[in-house]
Amino acid sequence: MILAALVNGLALGAGYALLAVGWTVLLGAARLVNFAHGQLYMLGAFVTWFVISRFGWPYGVAVPVALVVVGVLGVVLQLLMTRMTLEQNIVNLMLVTLAFGYLLQGGAALLFGGDPQTIDSPLQQQDLALGAARITGQDVLIVVLALAFYAVTFVVLGRTDLGRMVRGVAEDPKLAQLYGIDAARVYLAVFVFSAVCAALAGAVVGPRSPILTSMGFEEVIITFLVVVLAGVGNLVGGLVVAIGLGLFTAFFGTFFPPAYSTAAAFVVLLVVLVVRPQGLGARR
Repeated sequence: MILAALVNGLALGAGYALLAVGWTVLLGAARLVNFAHGQLYMLGAFVTWFVISRFGWPYGVAVPVALVVVGVLGVVLQLLMTRMTLEQNIVNLMLVTLAFGYLLQGGAALLFGGDPQTIDSPLQQQDLALGAARITGQDVLIVVLALAFYAVTFVVLGRTDLGRMVRGVAEDPKLAQLYGIDAARVYLAVFVFSAVCAALAGAVVGPRSPILTSMGFEEVIITFLVVVLAGVGNLVGGLVVAIGLGLFTAFFGTFFPPAYSTAAAFVVLLVVLVVRPQGLGARR
C-alpha cells in the first residue's frame, strides 16, 4: 500500500509539475496571469482524445496536434490582451482570462459532450509490477517530461539571451523596449509556452483516468498551490513542491477520504503562508 501510494504520488506530482511550469514562468518571469490555464489543460486532453477517436491517429501523433491547437488558441488570446499586458493591467487580465476559460469550457462541452472519455495510450497498457505497486509507461513518460521541461526552462531563463529578455521585460517593460526589446513578442512567447505546457500536461496525464470537459478548475487551484508554496517564479522550488504535493495527495488519499485531499492541501498552504509568507523556496 505504501509503495503503491509512493508510485502514484510521483506520477501525480510530475503531472502537477508539468501543469505548473508554464504558470511559474508566466507569473514569475513575465508578471502575467492566466485563469484559463485549467481549461487549456482540459483542451489538451480532449483534443488528444478527439484526434484518436475520430481520425484513428496514434497517440504519438495526437499529442502534437493537441499542442498546436492549444498553442494557436494561446496566440489568439494573448493578441487580444496585448494592450492590457503591456500596461500590466492585472485585474483586467484576470477577468478576461477567467471569462475565456468559461467560454472554452462551454465550447468544449458542446463539441465533445458531457460524458467522461478515455484517452487510448499504448503506454498506459505497459506496466511493471513493483511489489504491490504498478508503474505504467505513461507514469514514466510524465516524470521524464516534467524533469526535461524544468531542466530546459531553467537553462533557457537563466543562461540564454532569450531568458535575459524575458526577465528584463518582467522587471520593466517600458525600459526593456527602450533597449530595443519587443515586449509584445516576449509576452506572446511566454503566454504560448504556458498554454502549450498546460496542453501537454492534459495530454499525458489524461490517459491515467477518465477525462471530463468540466475539469480545469481544480487544476487551476493545484497550479496556484504549487506556485505560491514554492515562491512566485521559483522553478526549482516549483518542481519540488509539485512532487511533494503529489506525494501528499496520494498518501492522504490512502489513509483518509480522497475527497478531502484538496482541502487538506489548502490547510498546508495556510500554515506555510503564516510561517513563511514568501513561500518555501523563496529567499528571505
